[in-house]
Amino acid sequence: MKNLEQLDISWNNLKGSLPDCFRNLSSLQLLDVSGNRFAGNIDSGPLTNLKSLEYLSLSNNHFEIPLSFNSFMNHSKLKFFICDHNTLIGDKAGFQNFIPKFQLMFFSLSSRTSKALNADIPNFLYSQYDLRILDLSHNNFNGMFPSWLLKNNTRLEQLYLRENSFVGPLILQNQPNPYMNVIDISNNNIHGQIPRNMCLVLPNVSKLRMHMNGLIGSLPSCFGNMSSLEYMDLSDNQLSRVKLEQLKSSWFVKLSNNNLGEQLPPSIFNSSAFLYLYLDGNNFTGQISGFPPPNWIRLSALDISNNQLSGMLPTWMGNFSYLQAIDLSRNHFEGPIPRDFCDLGNLKYLDMSENYLFGSVPSCFSPSTIKHIHLSKNQLSGPLTNAFYNSSSLVTLDLNYNNFMGPISNWLGNLSVLSVLLLKANHFAGEFPTQLCLLEHLSILDVSQNKLSGLLPSCIANYLFKQNLEKAVAVHQRIYQLESTSKMYSETSLLLGRIDNLKNSFRVVNIEEAIEFTTKRMSYGYKGNILNFMTGFDLSSNRFSGEIPSEMGNLRELHALNLSHNNLTGCIPATFSNLKQIESLDLSYNNLNGGIPPELAVLNNLAVFSVAHNNLSGRTQEMKAQFWTFDESSYEGNPLLCGPLLQKKCDGEESPSQPTPNDEREDDGFIDMYVFHVSFGVCFIIGVLTIAAVLYINPLWRRRWFHFIEDCIDTCYYFLVITFRKFSNFRRS
Repeated sequence: MKNLEQLDISWNNLKGSLPDCFRNLSSLQLLDVSGNRFAGNIDSGPLTNLKSLEYLSLSNNHFEIPLSFNSFMNHSKLKFFICDHNTLIGDKAGFQNFIPKFQLMFFSLSSRTSKALNADIPNFLYSQYDLRILDLSHNNFNGMFPSWLLKNNTRLEQLYLRENSFVGPLILQNQPNPYMNVIDISNNNIHGQIPRNMCLVLPNVSKLRMHMNGLIGSLPSCFGNMSSLEYMDLSDNQLSRVKLEQLKSSWFVKLSNNNLGEQLPPSIFNSSAFLYLYLDGNNFTGQISGFPPPNWIRLSALDISNNQLSGMLPTWMGNFSYLQAIDLSRNHFEGPIPRDFCDLGNLKYLDMSENYLFGSVPSCFSPSTIKHIHLSKNQLSGPLTNAFYNSSSLVTLDLNYNNFMGPISNWLGNLSVLSVLLLKANHFAGEFPTQLCLLEHLSILDVSQNKLSGLLPSCIANYLFKQNLEKAVAVHQRIYQLESTSKMYSETSLLLGRIDNLKNSFRVVNIEEAIEFTTKRMSYGYKGNILNFMTGFDLSSNRFSGEIPSEMGNLRELHALNLSHNNLTGCIPATFSNLKQIESLDLSYNNLNGGIPPELAVLNNLAVFSVAHNNLSGRTQEMKAQFWTFDESSYEGNPLLCGPLLQKKCDGEESPSQPTPNDEREDDGFIDMYVFHVSFGVCFIIGVLTIAAVLYINPLWRRRWFHFIEDCIDTCYYFLVITFRKFSNFRRS
């Protein structure tokens, strides 16, 4: 096939090296082998012979690509070179100043999945003057910000340098570049002020991303005159002043985590351009309830969380009929939730946690589109009534740490896609609703620290933990389309529109969902994709009684189970041996009896295990596998338990200490009896002193004396327990 001009074998499952016979394809102009599992060093492969290539895509393979690119220096026709997501390596030639014969229009070397090198930008780029799109992201390239790239390539349209190690101030040449529409230098070490001439040098930029750097100062006032600037992300810097009202054309503005701390100017709420506005983490103060009603007719997402805003929630927020995401969390807002919020019919994400909101949730608040609700750590109260009743799309409901009361509503079982239900630290009472067993997608349940009572229903084992892809993503995504790059093909002989979908779109909104859940005796934050794998049930610190349903052993995908601090009785189900994914199992502080099932030894993923403070008897678990990692605290408070880790040895086991003669044992018994009598005498004296304190001591000193008596009684109790145990051992011997 020596006359073959275009070969596309992309996105298959091909592996190994490129066939050596490719050297014979001397007429090949376009070669796309991306999306396979090809390997090998491209310097020693057949590509060095293909001098007619204009388009070469090697991305998403396992190639080793020398950073000097010396083997392609004689490819005079090469225009499009795409080698993302491979492995960059150094080579023997080092970084000598080879001047290539090609002039690239499109070069992409993003190495997100590769082992990045701590190196300079490839030297051959110094001799490139016709670049339109350049992507060097995720490579840890270092050195000063390469402003020469903009000076040399006067027709550059898109520049991606994110996640490298460029340092120094952002210095731009004075030569204007009217073609540049996308620049992304985020996540570097660039510091200093934003250049005042940026508006002149890059007058037509539509997408500007410079977040996660060290930029300081203010935003140049000329940004208000950039009619093309639609998307701007300057978050995670140290900017101190930004006049938001100047941004008349930007529909996406992200200024999170800067130093803009001052009162929000009312004028920003009258800009009709904003669709997405993120001002979280800036120490803004004051109130927004007194602001005039805004003109944000199209506002889709608003984030003013993690500030110092106070006062009542403004009722005019109910006018945002297109609003899909709102985050007001971690402020000082107070008062009730306005009934006007019931008009937010398109809302998908709501977070008002960690404020001082009180009162009940309006019963009319039940958007059918909402997926994630966070109202934790407020002072909300009352029963749930019909709030969220019609929210059939609800995935996450977080009401932790409030004052809700009454029974858990049965209609929660109708929320068919509910995956996360957090009701911790409220005043819910009554029995565990069996309707909750209908939630096939439920994977994280926390009803701890309430007043629930009754039996644990056996249907609690019916949960299937069905996957819900929306569990980890808090809000919708929008794809922002950039100008098509197909015009570059008018200067080549390649297929028109071949790379229309390369580098010409990006995700605008992709907020990760985040929750808190207690497991392994600690509260952890679970965010993003990890939520897709986390499963856990916490029913601790309630008043549940009766036996643990043996059917709970069917929860094979469960990672954490906490039933502690209840009134559960009966035996530990041997079926718990089926919980092969369990990492934390806490059954402490109940009234469980019987032995610890030896079958639990197969739970090899256990990191935390506790059956402390029950009425268990018999032997503890054998010291093997994960049970080697536990100490006495896992079993304490069970006087009838014996075996490893405990002072009490089981029948037939030798004591770890040396055997003592019979006369010494009798002496020990005499001493134990002596300790018993002394302890009894001390307790008697303390009792007499307690009565004296009540009857005769001056009332001004009585409170202090009571505290002393309490300490003495605690000490007495300790001695009595020790004496009883020693006396019991003496009687057995």
